[in-house]
Amino acid sequence: MRGSKKTIVSCAITGSIHTPSMTPYLPVTPDQIASEAIAAAQAGAAILHLHARDPETGAPSQDPNHYALFLPRIKQSTDAVVNITTGGGLGMTLDQRLAAAKWAKPEVASMNMGSLNFNISGAAARIETFKEDWEKPYLEMTKDLILSNTFTQIERGITELKENGTRFEFECYDIGHLYNLAHFVDRKLVEPPFFVQGVFGILGGIAAEPEHLQHMRETADRLFGDDYYFSCLGAGRHQMPFATMNAMRGGHVRVGLEDSIYLSKGVLAQSNADQVAKIVRILEELSIEVATPDEAREMLALKGGDQVAF
Repeated sequence: MRGSKKTIVSCAITGSIHTPSMTPYLPVTPDQIASEAIAAAQAGAAILHLHARDPETGAPSQDPNHYALFLPRIKQSTDAVVNITTGGGLGMTLDQRLAAAKWAKPEVASMNMGSLNFNISGAAARIETFKEDWEKPYLEMTKDLILSNTFTQIERGITELKENGTRFEFECYDIGHLYNLAHFVDRKLVEPPFFVQGVFGILGGIAAEPEHLQHMRETADRLFGDDYYFSCLGAGRHQMPFATMNAMRGGHVRVGLEDSIYLSKGVLAQSNADQVAKIVRILEELSIEVATPDEAREMLALKGGDQVAF
């Protein structure tokens, strides 16, 4: 599995890190999220990683009612795999974080594999005028935030979601998170193939250095052998270089406005599809084939798009 012949491209559509004041192109309303997701799939994304937002304020939301406003449209318009976050928004309770995935019963849900300091407060200092009252305190509070993912919380999320046939994108922000995943593998709470997402460049997690990418891959090789697929994302300016490096090593990639609002240095991405099209073009120029949604389903042993609840 490690050196698969085709590369899965995931796209994280809106996330919970960026705010409307950072870019005018951030999708916020249900119509914008649906349109962006569909366009990203048309550009080559096999997996769509989805968060919801309050349509009125743009604040992160895990309310199933907000997801219900765009998930059916995405399903009707594309065959891409839908991946629902369980990270939710910073500061949410576990019940809030799990609510959407428990309701939607998606093919894939994200699962953070360890607690960490998650500091994005520096972004607040770079914004002169905020569009919404919630943005500045939301960013600044992360100086004192622990993104909590205890073993009890992880076990609960895995147990409750896998009852619906949902599999996982295991988000690993540091080397220790791979060992946390190995713990659940040893207890047979999760079964291969494992879809591991290395997250690089978040302050509080592993830094976006090429040596760290190699170290994380080598560690995953030791822990999981041939039973996993390794994808990675580089936050901010590291997005495209890290995606390219990982793909050249036989891995998989994630792009999207959740992870970076830029298309190139100093140039805002005007859509998620722009980022997907760019990485697909890079992969094709390197003679790396891009997986279709059905090929991704087969690789990851997913239940199929007809088995979801939306």
